[in-house]
Amino acid sequence: MKSSRAAIRYAKAVLSQALEVQHATEVANDMRLIVTTFQNHPELTALLHNAVVPVARKKAAVQQLFAQTSKTTQQLLDLLERNKRISLLEGVAQKYLALYDKHQGKVIATVTTAVPLDAATEKKVLEKAKALSAAEVTLENRVDPSIIGGFILRVGHLEYNAAITQQLEQYKRTLTQTNYTA
Repeated sequence: MKSSRAAIRYAKAVLSQALEVQHATEVANDMRLIVTTFQNHPELTALLHNAVVPVARKKAAVQQLFAQTSKTTQQLLDLLERNKRISLLEGVAQKYLALYDKHQGKVIATVTTAVPLDAATEKKVLEKAKALSAAEVTLENRVDPSIIGGFILRVGHLEYNAAITQQLEQYKRTLTQTNYTA
């Protein structure tokens, strides 16, 4: 929780700086690169969170991976390193992208399903998500087989949970709280 708040503060500061120098879109592209790199290379996360690895080695790895990023992003990397917060980099990148989308008047609707959505279903879900928000909506489909079936739709702070696991939990609570006598 604490690191999440710190990531938000760094992201807000970077967005403010990027807007001031009119490089917000360029920095957003850098942040997408950072998020994608972390998703594709979980060993990078392990490296940055490892207390045994010297800070200089962490900084060298990050600088090498993200050498082609903008000046503002490089300043963020230096600041995180100086403050011994380089492990927050992925979280800062994610928070920056969320803040940037909000600044652009966009919202991401996340639909979690047990299997990937087909095109027709995706179109229907996107229409429903657009009805829930006045902002420009883009749909992100996450696959989580543990929900068994149904879906969970999240648009901003609104969430509609129609997952089978949720319904089973409700039935379980109802059955355990009801006293049946013969």
